[in-house]
This record gives sequence, structure tokens and C-alpha cells, in this order.
Amino acid sequence: FDPTGCSVTATEARPTRVPPRVVIRVAWLLHRALLRFSGGRVGLRAPGDKFGLLRLTTVGRRSGQPRVAIVGYYEDGPNLVTLAMNGWAEADPAWWLNLQAHPDTVAALDDGVRYVRGRAAEGDERDRLWARWVEFSDQYDGWAALRSEKTAIVVLEPRTGAGVTA
Repeated sequence: FDPTGCSVTATEARPTRVPPRVVIRVAWLLHRALLRFSGGRVGLRAPGDKFGLLRLTTVGRRSGQPRVAIVGYYEDGPNLVTLAMNGWAEADPAWWLNLQAHPDTVAALDDGVRYVRGRAAEGDERDRLWARWVEFSDQYDGWAALRSEKTAIVVLEPRTGAGVTA
């Protein structure tokens, strides 16, 4: 019995929420500091075996200087797959803008460095890769709906041969 006359069933969806922007920024800063002070020994492991974290070094599109971002990823065959989300804020993250300008980059995982080339997934590939993200959490569709544009799914493909340098 509900004395207010209002009842909520377990099947009713709750509104999707994202932490306040300041909380997201502080978490990013703390994570980067943890990586820096531990020499990369701490901070690139995610809980469980669903997905991991990687340190992506891009080249600044305007500055030409190295820029580092920490992003979640999962493996799809030889590729690494991540989302170009900026804490689900409206703007694309700087690392994605940099990667579009300079697609050849380096991804550091807890098991080593990979030389990769970034691109956006399109069409059926995008649908397949998005479905995998949604397996990790049923909140991804709600979070993505907070943005007016589709969230880019970024595929980091291995690169080999000439031009692969540290």
C-alpha cells in the first residue's frame, strides 16, 4: 500500500544522470596524477575483465605537442575500440579532434605499447561495436542520448611498416 497514491514499478526507467562536470574533471585529473606519480604502474587496469583503460598519446592539432588522454577500451580482434565521449558533455573530447587531424598515434596498455591509427566506425561496423558497449552497461544508450550528435566510436587499428616510431 502506498499512502501517497504514487507508485513506481521496478520496470519504470529512471532518468539517466551524469555526475556534475566538476566531479568528472577532478576524477580525470586524479587519474592522470596517479598514472604520472606511479610511472604508469597504477591506473591502466579496469575492474573486472569487461574492458580496460589505455593511455592515448595524440599530437595536438594546433600546438603539434604530445597530448595524453586516458580512455576506456575493449578489444575487437586486433583493434582497440573506444568512445569519443567527453564525460558525455556536448563537445567532442580534444583527443578525438587531435586524432582526426593526426590519426597515427600510440596507445599504452598495462601490457605494453601499441602503434595504432585511429578512425571512426561507420555503418554496420558502428552498430556492432555500439552493441558491445551496451553489453557493459545498460546506461550507455541513455548517456549517449544526452548529446545532440552521435558519439563517435573510435577504432584504433594496428599500424606496421614504415613510419612506426617511438
